[in-house]
Amino acid sequence: MPYRLSASLIAHSSDVRALSSPTNDLVLSASRDATAIYWQKPSPVAPFAPASVLRAGSRYINSVAYIAPTSDAPKGYAVTGGQDTVINVFRLDAPREDPDFSLLGHTENVCVLDVTPGGAIISGSWDRTAKVWKNFALAYDLRGHQQSVWAVLAVDEDQYLTGSADKTIKLWQRHKAVHTYEGHRDAVRGLALVPDIGFASCSNDSEIRVWTFGGDLVYTLFGHTSYVYSLSVLPTGDIVSGGEDRTVRIWRDGECIQTLVHPAISVWAVSSMPNGDIISGCSDGVVRIFSASEERWASEADLKEYDEKVASTALPSQQVGDIKKSDLPGPEALNFPGKKPGEVKMIRNGSVVEAHQWDSATNSWQKIGDVVDAVGQGRKQLYQGREYDYVFDVDIQDGVPPLKLPYNVTENPFSAAQKFLESNDLPLTYIDEVVRFIEKNTSGASIGAGSEEYVDPYTGASRYRSVPSAPSGPASSYQDPYTGGSRYTGTPTTSPPPAAASQYVDPFTGASRYSGAPQSPASAAAAKILPVEKFITFKQANVSAMQGKLQQFDEALRNEISTSSLAMYPDEIVKIEEAFDFLNAATATPRRRPNGTLAAAHIETIIQVLERWPSLQRFPVIDLSRLVTGFAPEAFDVPGLKEKFIEALFTASEWSASWSLPLPKPKETNILLLFRTLSNVFQDKISLSGTWSGKVLEYLDQAPYSSLNKNHRVALATILFNASCVALRTPVEKAFSDQLISLILPILRSETADSEAAYRALVGLGNLIHASKAQNLLDASQFGEIVVRIRTLSTTFPEERVQNVAQEITALVS
Repeated sequence: MPYRLSASLIAHSSDVRALSSPTNDLVLSASRDATAIYWQKPSPVAPFAPASVLRAGSRYINSVAYIAPTSDAPKGYAVTGGQDTVINVFRLDAPREDPDFSLLGHTENVCVLDVTPGGAIISGSWDRTAKVWKNFALAYDLRGHQQSVWAVLAVDEDQYLTGSADKTIKLWQRHKAVHTYEGHRDAVRGLALVPDIGFASCSNDSEIRVWTFGGDLVYTLFGHTSYVYSLSVLPTGDIVSGGEDRTVRIWRDGECIQTLVHPAISVWAVSSMPNGDIISGCSDGVVRIFSASEERWASEADLKEYDEKVASTALPSQQVGDIKKSDLPGPEALNFPGKKPGEVKMIRNGSVVEAHQWDSATNSWQKIGDVVDAVGQGRKQLYQGREYDYVFDVDIQDGVPPLKLPYNVTENPFSAAQKFLESNDLPLTYIDEVVRFIEKNTSGASIGAGSEEYVDPYTGASRYRSVPSAPSGPASSYQDPYTGGSRYTGTPTTSPPPAAASQYVDPFTGASRYSGAPQSPASAAAAKILPVEKFITFKQANVSAMQGKLQQFDEALRNEISTSSLAMYPDEIVKIEEAFDFLNAATATPRRRPNGTLAAAHIETIIQVLERWPSLQRFPVIDLSRLVTGFAPEAFDVPGLKEKFIEALFTASEWSASWSLPLPKPKETNILLLFRTLSNVFQDKISLSGTWSGKVLEYLDQAPYSSLNKNHRVALATILFNASCVALRTPVEKAFSDQLISLILPILRSETADSEAAYRALVGLGNLIHASKAQNLLDASQFGEIVVRIRTLSTTFPEERVQNVAQEITALVS
């Protein structure tokens, strides 16, 4: 019988990177959502369900293995490894929040694990080593590979195989390398024992090789069209493979006998059960079970739904070969049987090109998707020595050779478009047109988008888009750049008219009363608003999403040869993790007491990363700065540190670069996060000693107001308002007051559209005038200009809250 879908296990929220299925009723899965799940089947007729979720940190879990039951653990142990470099071991009979054992020794991502029948653990890492652990202690350190160790396999208790990105496989006898196998043309990604022969290996070269332990190549399996990530061997001896071409393939006697196409971009992992069922883990976060036993197949409705999902996906043309639509046959070509399992045939069905694959198990053609006209998730395309998912030919004008536009699906289209235009000396005004071109021609890469691994930092959508996925909110809606859902709530998003009857009117909504305040008579005059001493802060965020984005960027930099030197160093990773641990506690509801405090060393680390990382990757680091300034101001108490931090922030935001519109999207985002960070810098009990405050205002005076969008303007006005609150609470120098006035008055003159920015600047001005009464900060000439600006503003914004504050300021300066 052919293999068909048996069950879909849905619980992970991101890619499933590793699997283990040692029994017919137990599955372990590891995911980039920072969890491993222990799936259990309570009875032969019951479905699989999560028995427990294993979580030892906030970083990707990329590997998982199983240790058989012992007297101490009657259900066995789950072993996990990932980006945090720690191998964690959990008892499955009584799983706890913390692991039972944590094995320390690797210095980079632990990307693969295996276990011997006796319970020894073999681990492979990006640190170029494999390690053998016995009784949960390091036994052997296997050193010899020149690049990351992507694959490990226990042959017996004392022999181990390792596969590496250096394209070699090594056989180890305890801690000594006794044989090296060469032949793959790219990184070795998976290993599996083949009974009575030796072992099998798979690689990024799209090949599967079967070897004897003596080093003889028995045969090579060809069929995958891209990277092959994982291997398993069925009880029958058949080989199972999964890879980047979104297929699981079953091999017998050197031939592919069945291909299982998935509705996802990547099949990261495959495993097999003792009953012969096949397990797959994919980029869409789903664990799927396939069975050759009809009694374990899913219902007809579920099978039909699955086939429709596969058929509705889009395939890049490179994955199925070069095509010329006019030469393709029509649907009648499907009346003839295929010549071999997995054969792909393309037909023209109206204006659509469909790809169908011959399934020898059912003797029928299976539609596997619609073909789009672009190079895609098949073999990577080389351009200027680097690999890309797409390399487009872009015709600029007749008679001129087309320009090359390289693009990876993990890139922001705005960034790719900007690089393309700049490298070819084309006007940046074309950027939206290029972005639309990229999005239109990469529709085949949208498979499995539900995972939201690539959240657009500019729109919050699950894929990068050139326009927001929902109507934009008002300027003060503060959309979280990581999720698009949680919002910064330093101030409400709308401003209804004020309730004149309350003495306790919220100065920023004009309506909300502070609870418990007495009501004044309805006939009372409008409430006094000035001065307003309460700071506005931007402290809310999805910390875990921010942390995940920063780690994703760090991993991407580390994995690219040209940028690996920019990735965070081990000591920096420690400090950044400590900062996120602190912030997770500080932002929890209810708030938890952080285990430690943040100090100057953490600020120095943030500065170093800001100074080193590329512009496109800086936004989570700047946003981390926003929270650190808000929740740990004491970390800046070292003399000169705040000046250094401020300088790094402005440099990272490309403050001195061109302000011509449209602003590059990275700069637009980074400037907004910079402004929110500076708003948090000016807060209660802040010391203005040193030169930092004057430097901040000096920088802000350089920004052309017309180049700022509505969110920028509100955040800028918030900085000035918070600075005015400082002047109310502590003596300030006249130079500081003069700088504030010189920033506020142009806003009142220039702002004609957004009343929120104008109102905050106006209240800040009122605060300064109040402070001047006690500190003699303003002179008569300034009062004259203030009166002129107030009159203009009152005409521009007739809102009652603006009119009330304007009247109060006019009375103060009269």
